[in-house]
Amino acid sequence: MKTGIIILAAGNSSRLGKPKQLLNYQGETLLTIVSKAAMQSSCEPIVIVLGAYATEISAQHRLSELTYVINENWEAGMSSSIAVGMSAILKHAEDLEQVIIAVSDQPFINAEIFENLIKKQQESGKGIIASSYAETWGTPALFNKKYFHQLLSLNGNQGAKHLLKLYQKDCSSLNFELGYVDIDTTSDYNNLNLYR
Repeated sequence: MKTGIIILAAGNSSRLGKPKQLLNYQGETLLTIVSKAAMQSSCEPIVIVLGAYATEISAQHRLSELTYVINENWEAGMSSSIAVGMSAILKHAEDLEQVIIAVSDQPFINAEIFENLIKKQQESGKGIIASSYAETWGTPALFNKKYFHQLLSLNGNQGAKHLLKLYQKDCSSLNFELGYVDIDTTSDYNNLNLYR
């Protein structure tokens, strides 16, 4: 099944005070880490949604294999970025059958996790496969095309998480042990080396 990836990188990192997408971890920016993981997977197209720091990020992060779009309305929250990303990815691939939504601040993401989401979907037949960590479900998460309309019409700051609650019977999960490690504060970033 044709699967694309949307990487959400539009936030303004308000608690950090600078673009977390460009923070370095083991020699690469957080955005590069997730981008390379996506490119090493079987998924295409790959769309990156920029917003708050679009100019700064674009200056440092241009990979020809990726499609970049800007969410001018990024302040409206994650839902608006998902909708912008969905609109862009469907323009590039009208035959898309499922999409994985990922974020730009999970430093331990890798291509295998993306592939395992697809594998889990094939095995379970479920329409939504989320990553599970720290007693919750979250990103990256795979959505079958039957949910595309809802993803396109999301609003507010709830992201796609409420779809997981709304359609629990059509959900399954995949363990992503270090998925809970994301970067919201300087302290989060400084503690990254604890996980090596």
